[in-house]
Amino acid sequence: MNRIDELFTRKRRKGQRSLIIYLTAGYPSMEMSETLINVLTDAGLDMLELGVPFSDPIADGPTIQKSSAHSLEQGTTLKKILDMVPRIRQRTQMPIVLFSAFNPLLKYGLETLVKQAADIGIDGFIAPDLPPEEAGEFMQLCQAKNLKLVFLIAPTTSEARKHLIADKSTGFIYYVSTKGVTGARDQLSRDLQAQLRQITTYTDMPVAVGFGISKPEHVKMVVSFADAVVVGSALINVIEQHANRHDLPTEVRRFIEWLQVPLRK
Repeated sequence: MNRIDELFTRKRRKGQRSLIIYLTAGYPSMEMSETLINVLTDAGLDMLELGVPFSDPIADGPTIQKSSAHSLEQGTTLKKILDMVPRIRQRTQMPIVLFSAFNPLLKYGLETLVKQAADIGIDGFIAPDLPPEEAGEFMQLCQAKNLKLVFLIAPTTSEARKHLIADKSTGFIYYVSTKGVTGARDQLSRDLQAQLRQITTYTDMPVAVGFGISKPEHVKMVVSFADAVVVGSALINVIEQHANRHDLPTEVRRFIEWLQVPLRK
């Protein structure tokens, strides 16, 4: 069983919910990325979205854009990210999803990428700019290696496309909590619960909610009606604030444990 399937099956059986963290690989450096992933592992993170920096952001807000630009300036490449994964796998069996614009994946070579990903322990992909109608080849390659390809549903997605995405997405559905780009927000959409309830009327696929989630109150609200919550920009903000200080790993762990409080009750 794919690690993503195993995670959600186990969590649902126990009535528990999951924390997923997005981390820009190579920010503030490749070495520190690896250190921080080990910190996340030790803190009991459920799933990692390993972000591939890209020079032409699709839905990234200022925070992730800035971290991606810095990472690219440090010479981060998809190959270097993939080379890091086997070392991460020596310490953890949590699911790892590669989060990337489609262009870097296509340039690397989809067949080569999928084979290597399966070999080193990546469990799936999220390419937010890849529509399911154009994902046939990638979907077939992933299916052959038991890797998941996750698609996104947004508040503006039509009813017909919601059904299509729910049918094509594997592993889980990524629901975008708000209109616009990524970034930590003070408040989430008022109709979020209604939107998610609607999705669950026509699919039993696990749903993870991301975009804008930044504090335990958000986590508590989201996991009352979704399988998982995704936090990205809020963590990148913590990393930026402590990037040049020796206490960066400690502050990252403190932040993750703070977010996990509602999940432990």
